[in-house]
Amino acid sequence: MINNEVKSQSRNYTVPLITITLLFFMWGFITCMNDILIPYLKQLFKLSFFESMLVQFCFFGAYFIGSLIYFFISISKGDPINKVGYKKGIIFGIFLAALGCVLFYPAATFSYYPLFLGALFILGLGFTVLQITANAYVSLLGSEESASSRLNMTQAFNAFGTTIAPVLGGHLIFELFSEPDGTFSAVATRIPYLIFAAILLLVALLISRVKLPSFQMDTEETVQGWGALKFNHLKFGVFAMFCYVGGEVAVGSFIISFLEETMKFNEAISKNYLSLYWGGAMIGRFLGAISLNQSISKAKKAIFMLGAAALVFLVIFSIVDLTFAQISFFLVFILLNFVAFFIGKAAPARTLSIFAGINVILLISAMVNHGELAMYSILGIGIFNSIMFSNIYTLAISGLGKYTSQGSSLVVMAILGGAIVPIFQGLLADQFGVQHSFIIPVFCYLMILIFGAYCTKYLGHVQATESKSGH
Repeated sequence: MINNEVKSQSRNYTVPLITITLLFFMWGFITCMNDILIPYLKQLFKLSFFESMLVQFCFFGAYFIGSLIYFFISISKGDPINKVGYKKGIIFGIFLAALGCVLFYPAATFSYYPLFLGALFILGLGFTVLQITANAYVSLLGSEESASSRLNMTQAFNAFGTTIAPVLGGHLIFELFSEPDGTFSAVATRIPYLIFAAILLLVALLISRVKLPSFQMDTEETVQGWGALKFNHLKFGVFAMFCYVGGEVAVGSFIISFLEETMKFNEAISKNYLSLYWGGAMIGRFLGAISLNQSISKAKKAIFMLGAAALVFLVIFSIVDLTFAQISFFLVFILLNFVAFFIGKAAPARTLSIFAGINVILLISAMVNHGELAMYSILGIGIFNSIMFSNIYTLAISGLGKYTSQGSSLVVMAILGGAIVPIFQGLLADQFGVQHSFIIPVFCYLMILIFGAYCTKYLGHVQATESKSGH
């Protein structure tokens, strides 16, 4: 049980949420830089699709290794975060991520692909710690019922980082720090990643100075062992998270290559459309934060969601180097997103199933169609990815009580999907082309649809039973 005295200090939650949201932004920005690195390193080192996907394999593989270590420590010696506190855990994760960014300097200097992969692995380890600590921390900053809404809001700013990264990061690497003659050189990554490291350290300094409420389990409830695995919804949620991260990362990783194959776009043009993919996630997460907030009336939700969608769309339009006519198709997806949210009726599990079903349809459309219709279909997936991480995460750890951090580490471990799924899609792309390789994410989103349906039917019944029994 969370210490109630600390939990009641809701007046302190606004500043901590703002501070952690800033971290989510930077974290999203750096993660999305992988989508720029993949085509960049592919050309630089003359890699196959499979070899270039080792970028995601090392980065997201670190999530699995780091979470596995954390889990085994928690079952043998007790939860580390409960002992040191969320604040220290978050700061440690930031320092580790900054170290990964710094290691890009020697990797670029020696122009050696394995060194890049090593730097990405360390960077991934740092973000693993942040996933375990920051997401769980946000879910505790208020009631359990509004946890999905809060996580969607912080994830929206995470998506803001992923939206800016392709344009700004692509400009830094493909243009500003590239060779004067336009040829690719490894040194183009040195200065950008040193800048990222410096910003991360500034965020760590800010967090160290901000008073964050302390959430710790009562000492008599801190247990060892495999207790978290007794929850079926957690085990299913781990698999769903594997599928979600794998699907999202695989689609994002192949967008530039997909647009080159289907639309004959070069990297300078494709990076703007990649921003639309991630920008869609930002729109959807802001809408999700409003839609899943059950304290707002339906009328106000509609007004707030319309205003948020319009504002974020204008922000995206100002970021990307595209005309209004080129991005106007996105308005159709925003409208469809509105409809899907209202059909979901603010229920995280039901909304998750609806969004996953739409993505299955969009992926199939991208595979069987050509030209702009195929392009629109693949870009529209981003807006329906929007609420998946937060909804899967909160559904998976719902009702875990003293096992929350342990369960959180298992869910974060499932981010391994971002390492495995793109590798398999890369193998298919080498053999059958990029367009046909999207059959892999189709199966991922089908599994998410089933998880949402499972939680809709069974998890609500369990929670109602526990409520009646007084737990």
